[in-house]
Amino acid sequence: MQDTPARRRRTSPRSALALTAAATLLTTGLLSWPGSQRAQAAPAAFAHPGVTVSRAQLDFARGKVLAGVQPWKSAYDQMMASKYASLSRTPQPRAVVECGSYSNPNYGCTDEREDAIAAYTDALAWYFTRDERYAKKAIELMDAWSAVLQDHTNSNAPLQTGWAGSSWPKAAEIIKYTYTGTWANSGRFATMLRNVYLPEIINGSNSNGNWELSMMEAAVGISVFLEDKASYDTAMAKFRTRTAAYVYLASDGDLPKTVPSQNLNTRDKIVSYWQGQSTFVTGLTQETCRDFTHTGYGISAISHVAETSRIQGQDLYGTDVGERLRQALGFQSKYELGAAVPSWLCGGSVNRGLGPVTEVGYNALHNRLGIAMTNTQALTEQNRPAGSNNLFVAWETLTHGDNPN
Repeated sequence: MQDTPARRRRTSPRSALALTAAATLLTTGLLSWPGSQRAQAAPAAFAHPGVTVSRAQLDFARGKVLAGVQPWKSAYDQMMASKYASLSRTPQPRAVVECGSYSNPNYGCTDEREDAIAAYTDALAWYFTRDERYAKKAIELMDAWSAVLQDHTNSNAPLQTGWAGSSWPKAAEIIKYTYTGTWANSGRFATMLRNVYLPEIINGSNSNGNWELSMMEAAVGISVFLEDKASYDTAMAKFRTRTAAYVYLASDGDLPKTVPSQNLNTRDKIVSYWQGQSTFVTGLTQETCRDFTHTGYGISAISHVAETSRIQGQDLYGTDVGERLRQALGFQSKYELGAAVPSWLCGGSVNRGLGPVTEVGYNALHNRLGIAMTNTQALTEQNRPAGSNNLFVAWETLTHGDNPN
């Protein structure tokens, strides 16, 4: 895992070193099984709209809403009644967004995240209603920020950039590729994503795993919108390494996998990084014993990247990413639903609050692949319609609930 797959592929295939490297990559999930492309390779041509939600998914959900079928109709009503769908919303852009730890200070942090979610909400509202007022409002929000934003600063800058940068390309993809009117400043918006967002996130983070996962979600989505294959490959490779280090599987061995740059080279260091948890079981995440809310951020980002990758032609659900996502969803859902917490897990108590983050992974793994996910199903159906976490997750019962596409 020290070298990128691209570097290893230049080694002579006849050498024992190359065979060993390939075996290692297969084991760690950084290389697909024989007969498939490299799992992090960008597509020959990007699909649009193609960030988390596809045109086929939008068409399916729109048909259900127009027919008044549940749960899509209630999910749509929830979205349209939210503050994010308001046509009277006034953008709140600023040149520099400054976000400290836990958004303290909060100079534009909430405004940026929520304007980005609003742009995505308006883009969805446009698609479902074909009322161009919503498309124009999404454009107004994107244009307002692309006209002034120059930088993100302070300690939470990478995470803030990842959160807002996850929503912007979802909005932009729908507007650019489905709106029948004009978006004159789409190029300026693309420049903002390329120059302000991408450099802040593309190199990743050595903080808690949800940071890098959200940052790579944003980087992958932005790369799709920019049709930037090099950045897509970089982000996807980093995502694969981080996902393997975020969710434990028994097949990983006695200890969880690690990200090489973090130098977690002893058991004590790993246990400390895993919030003091020393018993490792399948489905446990690096932040389970911190709280389920941050764990939910990580799980959500994993599902979003997997979904984008599938739309772009490479299905990660059949790799270790899908298995880690399935196990993480099931493990956290069990305790989120109220199961008794054993003494070996987080000292016998967990901080619940997983959030509206199960629909995308549940739909992909249960509905498309037919995998039984009893706890995840119960939690998903209990929480419908899933709303927004006001950070980077929004309206996933509407877009992904029981969606076969």
